[in-house]
Amino acid sequence: MPRPGVAIMDSPAFFTLRVVVLGPPAGVTWALQIGRDALEGPVATARGRITFTTQVRVAKLAGKAMPRLLGVAVQGPPDRRFLYLNSGVGAGQVATCWDRRAKVPLWHITWSMIDSVMSKTSKLLEAQIFGRAKDGGPACASVQLLGKGWQVR
Repeated sequence: MPRPGVAIMDSPAFFTLRVVVLGPPAGVTWALQIGRDALEGPVATARGRITFTTQVRVAKLAGKAMPRLLGVAVQGPPDRRFLYLNSGVGAGQVATCWDRRAKVPLWHITWSMIDSVMSKTSKLLEAQIFGRAKDGGPACASVQLLGKGWQVR
């Protein structure tokens, strides 16, 4: 049952978010944070590239123009949603000095993007981030999306 002020769309709009981490430091484990403390591993890894996916659904917030994204991996307040990508200790790796968390912004996702992704059979929005911080360790804190940000795929 939705909370007051939140209207779930007539037919639930589900789609996939894919985040690709480019150029992460070698030997560091990464995981998508689920809720407060659960972790989900990547769906694919290749040299210099780690890929995560998660399912989200959309709700309309009363009096708000931006979509409200909901899902097990979605974090933050309704108008500033994000995903956490944990690395090192925070991703379950024991023998490492790294313990970081990158915040991947979702507030750039618009109704136009959602309409586009819902009209495609793939139902996928993708963003890429650079996986390395200035100190050479894993990306952390709020990260910028590379290229044009979230893209319909």
